[in-house]
Amino acid sequence: MAHIYMQFDFGKDEEKAQAARHKLETWKQAFRLDKKLVYKLARTDGGVAAAPAEEKTEKAKGKGKAKSKEEPVMTATTEDVKLLLRLAFSNHEKLSEQRWVQRIPAEEPFQAAKPEVVKTGDAKFAEVEKQFEALAG
Repeated sequence: MAHIYMQFDFGKDEEKAQAARHKLETWKQAFRLDKKLVYKLARTDGGVAAAPAEEKTEKAKGKGKAKSKEEPVMTATTEDVKLLLRLAFSNHEKLSEQRWVQRIPAEEPFQAAKPEVVKTGDAKFAEVEKQFEALAG
């Protein structure tokens, strides 16, 4: 099974990256592409790393019970966000594979993200494959 990788550089636009992630999740469910469409987000430092800040609500008085809530609050990001996408269709699904290769970069959140398609024979293929495998989750 040959893989095709797509790279999308969203820069510092976290909202577009999350919109793209949401669109991919919708497609995975709607078209049953669970193992055929796999993506990972990569964040590279552009200065200060963004980490979720925890905001705790202290004990509330009343009827002897104390409640504590933890709500993550995202801090402002200065990281560049890249989305790496792997398409893994079997040999008899070449037409479906080609349609997805054409469709994904043409859709709205992906258009402005400098789409780059890397196929099996390309010079950057081994580098992109290592980068994809190195990313967690």
